[in-house]
Amino acid sequence: MRKFLIPAAALIALAGGSALVAQMPTAAPGTKDPAKVTGGTYKVDGGHTQVVFAWDHMGFTNNAGTIAEPTGTLTLDKANPANSKVSVTFQIANLRTGVAKLDEHLMKPDFFDVAKFPTATFVSTGVKPDGATGAEITGNLTLHGVTKPVTLDTQFYGVGPSPMSKKENIGFVATGTIKRSDFGMGYAVPLVSDAIELKIIAGFEQQ
Repeated sequence: MRKFLIPAAALIALAGGSALVAQMPTAAPGTKDPAKVTGGTYKVDGGHTQVVFAWDHMGFTNNAGTIAEPTGTLTLDKANPANSKVSVTFQIANLRTGVAKLDEHLMKPDFFDVAKFPTATFVSTGVKPDGATGAEITGNLTLHGVTKPVTLDTQFYGVGPSPMSKKENIGFVATGTIKRSDFGMGYAVPLVSDAIELKIIAGFEQQ
């Protein structure tokens, strides 16, 4: 019979878990309404921000990888969005393709040379609003020791209070294309495409 008995600690844990579930929101706290954005200074939510990068492999496949857990800040001027600014830094060592040997190769001098250039940084130089929820963001991308201008088409995704921190969270999705040869990483072109497609999922928490 003992194997059927639930220890008191387990019962307490179950009760606490039930209470936690009972406190969970009945709907997602984020809204697509940009009017709910209050603006100000935000910190990158590293756990929910990533760059997805994709490339053509020999004309056979369109493969992808991610770089996650960046740091950085967003200053969002709600009254005049053109004055907004963003700066984000990614650790190249956080890059993952799902193929261990490829990840290892990408860290070497043929590509990112992570021992010499451990980070990539994007610093905005201009924001051009496009309608109520879009913007063209221009900025300088520093990668592999080279700085080049980049343009990102950006769309507002959602905003709302975090159930945990109670602070305002805001998210965007940005897309763009860069040429890796512009950053001194032209290895294996054209077998591996020079053009790299970017999709950036960016989350921020108000400070």
